[in-house]
Amino acid sequence: MNVIKFPGLNLIVNVPQFAFEVVGIKIYNYALCIVLGIIVALILCKISKNKFDIEFDDVLEYMIYALISGIVGARLYYVVFNFRNYSNDLLQILNFRDGGLAIYGGLIFGAITLILILKIKKKNILDFFDRIVPFVAIAQAIGRWGNFFNVEAYGYNTNNILRMGIVKQGIYSEVHPMFLYESMLNFILFFVLIKIQKNRKYKGQVLLYYLAGYSLFRGILESLRIDSLMLGSFRVSQVLSIIIFIVVSLIIILKNRKDNIENK
Repeated sequence: MNVIKFPGLNLIVNVPQFAFEVVGIKIYNYALCIVLGIIVALILCKISKNKFDIEFDDVLEYMIYALISGIVGARLYYVVFNFRNYSNDLLQILNFRDGGLAIYGGLIFGAITLILILKIKKKNILDFFDRIVPFVAIAQAIGRWGNFFNVEAYGYNTNNILRMGIVKQGIYSEVHPMFLYESMLNFILFFVLIKIQKNRKYKGQVLLYYLAGYSLFRGILESLRIDSLMLGSFRVSQVLSIIIFIVVSLIIILKNRKDNIENK
C-alpha cells in the first residue's frame, strides 16, 4: 500500500497496487485502469451516432486485433529504450503486470494493424480513424491512472497546487503528477474531437487534430518527466511528438487553405 499526498488539495490517498486475487494471481490496478479505459471507450463509441458509414460491429471486430497488437507494441517500445533493465533477465520482458507500457508504441502498432485490416476489408481508412480517435483519447485519459496506482511516470519537484507527495527509496518529495496532467488534457481533447467530428469538413480531419493535440501536449509534458525513455541525450517521445506536431500542423494548414479557396 502506497500513501500519496496532494498537499495543495489537502488530500491523502492510500493507493493499493493490487485490486484483488483470482486463483492466487494478483490483479493489478494498473491493468484494471487500462481495461476500464477500453471498455468506456467502446461503450461511448457504441452509443454515439453512426458516423461516416462505419458500423460499431466493424469497430469492435477490428479494434480487438489492434488492441492485441497495441499492447505488444507498447511493451516493445518500452523495452527497446529500457533494455538495460532486461538484458540480464530476458523473461522479464514478458512480465506486463508491473507496468512498462509506452503509449506511442501502442498507438503505432495499433494503427499499422488497423491500416492493414482496413485495406484487406476495403474500408475507408480515414473515415474509420475519424470515427474512433475521440474514443482513443478517452481511453488514454482513463488508462493513465494506472501510473497513479503504480506510483510512476511522475515529474520533477514542484510546489504547484496539484503537486503529488510520494516516498521513493525512503525519501519524500513533492512532484509533478504527470498522469493527472495528461489525463486531464486527454479528457479535454476528447470533447474537442467530438465537436470536430460533428462538423467534419474533410476525411481525416478528426485524426489530424487528434495527432496535433496529443503530440503538442505530450511534447510539452515530456520535458517535466524524470523517467522519459531516452536515446542518448534525447527524450524519445518528446522528439517524436515534435516531429508529429510539425508535420501534422503543416498538413492542417494546407487542408484549411485548400478548403478556404474552394469555398470562395
